[in-house]
Amino acid sequence: MDTRIGSLESAKPASSDVGSIPNGTATVVQGSASPSSHISASDSTLGRHIARRLVQIGVTDVFTVPGDFNLTLLDHLIAEPGLNNIGCCNELNAGYAADGYARRRGVGACVVTFTVGGLSVLNAIAGAYSENLPVICIVGGPNTNDYGTNRILHHTIGLPDFSQEMRCFQTVTCYQAVVNNLDDGHELIDTAISTALKESKPVYISISCNLPAIPHPTFSRDPVPFSIAPRLSNKLGLEAAVEAAAAFLNKAVKPVMVGGPKLRVAKACDAFAELANACGYAGRRVIACIGDGSFQVTAQDVSTMLRCGQNSIIFLINNGGYTIEVEIHDGPYNVIKNWNYTGLVDAIHNGEGKCWTKKVFCEEDLVEAIETATGPKKDCLCFIEVIAHKDDTSKELLEWGSRVSAANSRPPNPQ
Repeated sequence: MDTRIGSLESAKPASSDVGSIPNGTATVVQGSASPSSHISASDSTLGRHIARRLVQIGVTDVFTVPGDFNLTLLDHLIAEPGLNNIGCCNELNAGYAADGYARRRGVGACVVTFTVGGLSVLNAIAGAYSENLPVICIVGGPNTNDYGTNRILHHTIGLPDFSQEMRCFQTVTCYQAVVNNLDDGHELIDTAISTALKESKPVYISISCNLPAIPHPTFSRDPVPFSIAPRLSNKLGLEAAVEAAAAFLNKAVKPVMVGGPKLRVAKACDAFAELANACGYAGRRVIACIGDGSFQVTAQDVSTMLRCGQNSIIFLINNGGYTIEVEIHDGPYNVIKNWNYTGLVDAIHNGEGKCWTKKVFCEEDLVEAIETATGPKKDCLCFIEVIAHKDDTSKELLEWGSRVSAANSRPPNPQ
């Protein structure tokens, strides 16, 4: 007999803002009506089912890049009232956006197309795996009629074996589902999502491009609800850890709190935020620091931030190249072409939306820029380019680079 556990409200985020964290000690995936209620034929499709599941676990924004194999799926995702589609400039950025969303909301999702998109998002999914982030990576896959035909499809690596993408994801996801049959689609999707939540790791779901729009009996009723039991702490060990942490913070002169990825696994994000607020680290505005080299990889999606009305503060450290790599092993490959970064963001902004940029050259300029960003321009996306000398590095970075260089250059062991 099916057991109805919890309610839909317990699985929703605390607010509609990006940055809300799902409530409750257990993760609940729950239909909004009784298990016997029927869903209209137009809504009883695979596409709408996965859309409802995303909403039910607290995902209200999905990051997407359209491609030949996922267009119909995207139609059905954006038809879900509770799901907002955020189109990104490329798949890697979509994956990183889902990563950041999962850090703040507890779970994120991205949708790309087969192979050309899947292999592009792979690096972001690998990063989410290393950071214990439940990211639902959905790929629009080949038509069901193409499986087993020995055909070579466009946007692939030129092999008739369509499993190559899934094999790439096997080592950076905790579960892989290839949905090319409606009969087991319900089970595969639910298993993938529940596994992501339970393991706090990404999962891979491939959905054949001709399936999302087809009604099926398994999607004609609200899904049978299920729950993920919370992990229990060792009480004595937890008390000892809290006492040690409190003692450390109490004797610190200028404490800095950095939350690691295991906070999410332990469902301790709320407690950490409360501790930070108690220690005076209030405020929920997103602040990002990025180097000029890293920014050149991801710059396009500043346009997505502006389009979505984000008011983040971005500090770009312009030191003329890959300084971390310089301290490990220098060479001409560590120098990059300098951009007018504030000019680029102004061009992307193009007078549409709220954006403020500033280039700073000294500490006084930086202090003034921060005051402006947190005061008069608090409702804008603020982009502050900090010009730094290429050799302006910390003692810790120099020591770290030296250790990495020594480790990398160890000679082979004698055979």
